[in-house]
Amino acid sequence: MAQGFLAIWSDVDLADETDYLHWLTREHVQERLSIPGFLAGRIFRAEAEGRGRFLIFYRLRDAGVVGSEAYLARLNAPTPWSQTIMPKLKNFMRGGGRILQESGEAAGGYAAPVLFSRAQISNYLAAAGEIAKADRMAATRIFEVDSASSGIATNEKSMRAGDRSFEAMLFLESLDADVLASGLAVMEAEDHTIYRQIFALSRG
Repeated sequence: MAQGFLAIWSDVDLADETDYLHWLTREHVQERLSIPGFLAGRIFRAEAEGRGRFLIFYRLRDAGVVGSEAYLARLNAPTPWSQTIMPKLKNFMRGGGRILQESGEAAGGYAAPVLFSRAQISNYLAAAGEIAKADRMAATRIFEVDSASSGIATNEKSMRAGDRSFEAMLFLESLDADVLASGLAVMEAEDHTIYRQIFALSRG
């Protein structure tokens, strides 16, 4: 079973969204899945202040893939299309590392990420198992970021302004948005953004 992950958020102006989606679905995700250790990619979308708010989520073989030679080589040699897209991305956040807990193997059509500090991990581990029992909840997962690997400077990163990261994440997936709203209320999460999956691709 995959033991690693990579999560990437960015806002895209509506005027750039079609080109961004074509880049993601016709080049970028396929390119990433050609890297050893990248197993599957999913794209989620939400609306945020008149922009598209996107979450790209990759399943990795293990946490070491985030700092692997093959992945860093790709980050240091972005394609011409990537060089055009990267400066347009706003509110960018990225982190990769290991899966600490996974309740349920399914993938839901709706997802809600809840970010928290490393010091809060034990509290979230206990709560996630209970949330996973709710009707129409597909899965709950908890991730811990490898800050050292996620923070490596690359040519691709230098093209974006204001990159940031996070320490840990609870990832809720369900069959409908209402279930996620209830789970977020239980967690007293400050960010109640709910995303809808729009694209998925697995390595053949």
